[in-house]
Amino acid sequence: MRMILSLVLILSACASPSPQFFGATRYDTTLDGIRFVVFHDGARAQVIRLGYLDRQTRARIPELMVVAAEQTTGCRVIPNSLRSRIPGDTGEAQLSLRCPDG
Repeated sequence: MRMILSLVLILSACASPSPQFFGATRYDTTLDGIRFVVFHDGARAQVIRLGYLDRQTRARIPELMVVAAEQTTGCRVIPNSLRSRIPGDTGEAQLSLRCPDG
């Protein structure tokens, strides 16, 4: 049982990008005590939230994902571009960016 719990804890601390973000620049950041990994590739980013959150706390995650993407990449998130693979999922999102150099 201990081994399974250890494995779950180790895997929950890992974040791998979707295949379309392989080779993207990785950033790790913490906002309001919540850890995020941002993968930046040109005019797009993928943000992954790490760790468990209760339902009430998850409500503010999309806003924090936008902040995480902007702070780490130096780009602006295009309004209303945040999309997740599962509607309402706060564990992963992809965003379109407007970057100063492009």
